Amino acid sequence: MTDVMANKIERPLVFIPTYNERENAEPLFNEIQKLGLELDVLFVDDNSTDGTAEILDLLAQKHTNLKVVHRSGKLGIGSAHKAGIRWAYEQGYKNLVTMDCDFTHPPRCIPEILAKAKEGHDIVVGSRYLQENSLQEWNLYRKTLTLTGHFLTRFLLGMSFDATGGFRYYRLSSIPRYAFSVVISNGYSFFFESLYIFHLNKFKIAEIPIPLPKRTYGHSKMDFSEIKNSLNLLVTTYFKTLFNPEKFEIYEPFVLEAQNGKGPSNSDEQGWEKYWENQKSHAGGLLYDAIAAFYRKFIIRRSLNWFTGKYFKPGSAVLHAGCGSGQVDTDIRHQFKITGLDVSVNALHFYKKTNKQFCQTLQGSIFDIPLPASSVDGIYNLGVMEHFTDAEIPKILNEFHRVLKSGGRMVIFWPPEFGLSVIFFKVLKFIFATFLGKKDIKFHPDEITRVRSKEHALDVFNKAGFTVLEYYFGPKDLFTYSVICLEKGNLTT
Repeated sequence: MTDVMANKIERPLVFIPTYNERENAEPLFNEIQKLGLELDVLFVDDNSTDGTAEILDLLAQKHTNLKVVHRSGKLGIGSAHKAGIRWAYEQGYKNLVTMDCDFTHPPRCIPEILAKAKEGHDIVVGSRYLQENSLQEWNLYRKTLTLTGHFLTRFLLGMSFDATGGFRYYRLSSIPRYAFSVVISNGYSFFFESLYIFHLNKFKIAEIPIPLPKRTYGHSKMDFSEIKNSLNLLVTTYFKTLFNPEKFEIYEPFVLEAQNGKGPSNSDEQGWEKYWENQKSHAGGLLYDAIAAFYRKFIIRRSLNWFTGKYFKPGSAVLHAGCGSGQVDTDIRHQFKITGLDVSVNALHFYKKTNKQFCQTLQGSIFDIPLPASSVDGIYNLGVMEHFTDAEIPKILNEFHRVLKSGGRMVIFWPPEFGLSVIFFKVLKFIFATFLGKKDIKFHPDEITRVRSKEHALDVFNKAGFTVLEYYFGPKDLFTYSVICLEKGNLTT
């Protein structure tokens, strides 16, 4: 690495997003220059219609420390911040300051925010609430929005920081780049969501007071749709924290690689990749996510513990076929050598976050498992079989039969037509359609083939070369699944 590059990395970068900031862009840059600091400045412009972009380009021709990135349109303030942060990482900057262009974030506070960072903090927030009566010069609309947002983030998320402002410092050398991929918001809610994620992951966060000028240029660009989206994400974040806190954990993402001579599987006809995305913020998705997490953690996990403990030997190599989030594995991962298999990369990333170094991960289809024949002692899955047709299920079982060792065992959780969860979601769907007018609400991928009877299940597995050791439907999982415990036998077809 050259000395020039090393110096560039050490110089802090100041990032400023713009949209129609013609009056402010040049004066703000001049104020930053007057600080006399060794700084680079990045403007990301969202195709301003008032000539802002042209002014920035002229400035960039005169100043070597000014860079401009042009985007195709107004894509959201959070999206602009993601773009600026991504650019900073790509260029190798270690220290990043973000601020608005309308002078609500005074440039003279940049030295103070950098000085605070030198005390060992990962994030420093410019707070509007550390000085008494700091908002008194603002108009009623902006003041109401700001104070309401601050109250809600304190009340729902338990953060005392000024979580809705964009005047911040990030120590990029200590924050992994993939940390920002956990943030789903592209709007104003980016600010509280990102800070909440860093707060939960125990990064060192500090604040400095910022004096607000008596007069700022321009006006708030936060319209009603942005307010609605922010409130929606705030409530969603609160409930996800209760039921799925793992979703906010910063963890190195799952990377697709060639596995056992087979490349990544692209077979995803049921749409599992989309299902396991983090953006389940609509009413139906949020409700299902909460209920499903409750079932996994407090009901199904206990039932799984019981049946795997009964039929699998301690220390045996076990495949969780269709592993999903892996929330059910957190107890038995200490008893068995578990590999989580799923076709969805999003699911495997979640699984990896949930189970960390305790379990292996494997991307692939259950129709073509990337493992050698007779390589695992046991297989289990929960809520998988019902998503496939009567013609597809024997093909899945043949593949299970192939990878199981002689005498290997399986534990299959397969919902019956008369299961409590099936009835519950049918009733819930009726309520949404009848009283809320949401006739197209979809809580999960279609369940094509449920267990029709005990005889139906036994017939399916016997034909696939498995001996049924136990068929259970009862209170252990609140009558949610038919649990079929099996042993590998000889194929007769």
